[in-house]
Amino acid sequence: MCWRVRMGCMTPVSEGTALPADSARAYDYDGIAEGYAAENESSLLNAYYERPAMLDLAGDVAGRRILDAGCGSGALFAELRDRGASVSGIDASAAMVELARRRLGSDADVRVADLVDPLPLPDNAFDDVVASLVLHYLQDWGPTLMELRRVLKPGGRLLVSVEHPFAIWIAERSAGARTDYFQTRDRTEEWTLGGQTTRLRFWDRPLHAMTDAFTAAGFRIGVISEPAPAPTARDLFPESFREVVGERFLGFLFFVLETD
Repeated sequence: MCWRVRMGCMTPVSEGTALPADSARAYDYDGIAEGYAAENESSLLNAYYERPAMLDLAGDVAGRRILDAGCGSGALFAELRDRGASVSGIDASAAMVELARRRLGSDADVRVADLVDPLPLPDNAFDDVVASLVLHYLQDWGPTLMELRRVLKPGGRLLVSVEHPFAIWIAERSAGARTDYFQTRDRTEEWTLGGQTTRLRFWDRPLHAMTDAFTAAGFRIGVISEPAPAPTARDLFPESFREVVGERFLGFLFFVLETD
C-alpha cells in the first residue's frame, strides 16, 4: 500500500493562493507550534515511525556531539541527550525554540537559526547532524548541505529524513493530479493542529535529485532506508494499518550520509 498520512488536519491549497513573499521561508511553524508539538509527542508518524527510525540509524551516540538541525520542540533532542550525546539544536521557528527550552531546560543549547542562511556555528564542531523532516521545506538544498557539511568533523555523519517522494507522487496521482515525478515542484498545504492553522510550502523532488544534491555537497551515501514502524505501532493504531500489507508502508525516506 502507498501510504500518505495526513492526520486529518492537512488540506491542499489551490494554485494562485497567496504565499509568503519569501518563498524560501514559507514554512512558518510559529502559527501551529503548540498543536504540532502535541501531535509530535504521540502520533504514529512521529513517535512510532520517524523518531525511532532516526534513533536506530544514529546507533550508539554516547559521547558524540550532535546538531539537531530543525529541532522543533525538542523531542529528538531529548532522546539523543538521554542516550549520552551532547546535543545542540536550531530551528527557524522562535515559537518552537521556546517550547524546546521549556522541555529541555534553560541550560540546553537551543537557538533560532534558519537553514537557508549561513549557520552561526563553527567549522568541524559536530560528530553528527540530524535533519528530521526539514529539507523538504527548502527549494535549494545545495547551500544548506554545504553548511551542514562544514560544521561536521571529518568522518562525521548527516542523518536525514524526508517525505518519501514516491508516496507523495502516488497520493497526488490518486487524487487526480497529473504530477511529473521527475520534476522538482512545490506543494502548499494548510495545516490545522490544536485549533491553530498555518500554510506550509513543500518542495517535492525525485530520489535522483536528492542523491545528486548529497553527492554534489561532498557526502557519501552510506544508507538509504525505508524502515518499518515501531513494533507496537500496529496494535496502537489498528485503523491506520487496516490496508497495510506486511510490516511497512511508504511514509518517509531516510539517509545516512558520510563525510571524508
